[in-house]
Amino acid sequence: MSVSQVASYKLRQLFSDKVVNKRLARLKEVSRLPRYIGEYLVTKFCSEEPTEEELAKLDEFISRHHPDPKDKDKILHDLMTRGSATLIDEVKVETDIKSGTHKAQIPCVRITDAQIDERLLEKYENLLRSGMWGLVRLEYRALRSGEGVAVVVNFEPFQVSNVNLDEFIEGRHEFTTDEWVCVLINTLGLNPEVYDRRSRMLLLLRLVPLVEANSNMFELGPRATGKTYLYRNISYYTRIFSGGKVSPAVLFYHGLHRTIGEVGIRDCIVFDEISKINFSEPDEMMGKLKDYMVDGFFERGILKRAHSTCSLVFMGNIEVSGRAPAESLSDILPPFMRDSAFIDRIHGLIPGWELPKIMKSRLHLSNDYGFASDYFAEIMHELRKRDYGRFVDEHVEFEGPTTIRDERGIRKVASGLLKLLYPHGEFTRSELQEVMELAVEVRQRVADWLHELSPGEFPKKKLGFRIWG
Repeated sequence: MSVSQVASYKLRQLFSDKVVNKRLARLKEVSRLPRYIGEYLVTKFCSEEPTEEELAKLDEFISRHHPDPKDKDKILHDLMTRGSATLIDEVKVETDIKSGTHKAQIPCVRITDAQIDERLLEKYENLLRSGMWGLVRLEYRALRSGEGVAVVVNFEPFQVSNVNLDEFIEGRHEFTTDEWVCVLINTLGLNPEVYDRRSRMLLLLRLVPLVEANSNMFELGPRATGKTYLYRNISYYTRIFSGGKVSPAVLFYHGLHRTIGEVGIRDCIVFDEISKINFSEPDEMMGKLKDYMVDGFFERGILKRAHSTCSLVFMGNIEVSGRAPAESLSDILPPFMRDSAFIDRIHGLIPGWELPKIMKSRLHLSNDYGFASDYFAEIMHELRKRDYGRFVDEHVEFEGPTTIRDERGIRKVASGLLKLLYPHGEFTRSELQEVMELAVEVRQRVADWLHELSPGEFPKKKLGFRIWG
């Protein structure tokens, strides 16, 4: 058996109820749902080799409960006339302290003020945090005022709400590093056998912002390498802004509504198609972004000071010649981002131009077992709370003209890679060397970029390290 096949066998033996055949998650019946939801439904409705009857039941279930946007008014009509409706959606609940009530948002039918049974909030606290995907049952009730209101009376989550991180860490002991890397690549929905070691490690770098709090990463590369695909499907703790206009109110704090923005409630914010991003108030936004990227604090209006662990990812498409960029990195940025102070706050630049394009699904996408995406999303969420940078502090000494920001960036990236590869905290000197070389490399790319932007302020330099102890 290949290394990947051995890894798959071990994974099923050790984590039987937490894994999924990634091939089944590509079924057309679930393709319009986020992958972590699709995987849940596939495992609920289908056997290992799904029958036509199973697929038909799955298709009918999704069609009935996850309507197209054009069916919104038909669903609301049915809710009013029949008294109830059951939908698949991501439910988020806001607390209105003035009225002493809670307001549930049901996006697929554009309901923003549904009432909700308090017992559901006690049972599923994440409804009050970032929201949860699930099967929500609504009832229509007439009020004395003559108006009507939708009420969430039941909720069945389609994602795990808590995990045992120690169990995950203990299971890691049973895998070699090569086997574990195959498990992670399969979990991403990709086929590890078509990627070499270098490419696999670059793919795992994309996960660093999801496991390492307050890490800021850039990735530039050609289209169709899976950049957006990964962040959209691997975790429900992310928010993607794909081009378009973004305001300080949406990102940090909405003064009129007095609500915390996306930075305050997500694990990771992704700015996709960075060249097409348009900040409604560029000066204010860049000022707040740069402040936030230093220590995780932000303020706006009456919100004097707030802290978040949200990581930031900036992605863009770049023309490639062979395995190298064919244009200046700065040309990809909108004018207001061509600022050396902003770039210096980036911890690492992933060379996405080295990754191959995902061309054929049967070849490049996983046909084997990996962790279920909802389970792995929670594992990454929990890993954010632990500090693996201490391993860097204990075993690594920086060399060369490294600045505090260089050291911070390298430490952040190395800590994230160690969490992913060695969550049990056990690794050899050569394995730590590999992690450190990659962490230094992606920060070196930032240093080179800074020199290109402002050679007077940022002289050419070579970052280095040595492992001791």
